[in-house]
Amino acid sequence: MSQNLPPCPKCSSEYTYELDALMVCPECGHEWPPAGTDGTAGAGTPGERVVRDAVGNVLSDGDTVTVVKALKVKGNPSGIKAGTKVRNIRLVDGVDGHDIDCRIEGFGAMQLKSSVVKKV
Repeated sequence: MSQNLPPCPKCSSEYTYELDALMVCPECGHEWPPAGTDGTAGAGTPGERVVRDAVGNVLSDGDTVTVVKALKVKGNPSGIKAGTKVRNIRLVDGVDGHDIDCRIEGFGAMQLKSSVVKKV
């Protein structure tokens, strides 16, 4: 079992291991795709951010998503119901984990977390 696995790019630990399609560092918990994979999003290119939805699908600009749980909206008594479809999302570096910029009918422009949506 002598494999030459790369060290962790975050903490330089040499105790990395493979888990499914990812490399994992047991010391800092960092996960990354191994270099030299089939060229999918984020494979071996540092700095490229991959945003995933609540079930693990990769999101991109222009996707249509569905809200998976009811969300409270400040200033609106009803909030956003689970199952609300959001079209034409835009991925951004938002504040406090909000990484989707979108417009929801009846609510207007807002930011959502990718952990509360599912790709359609």
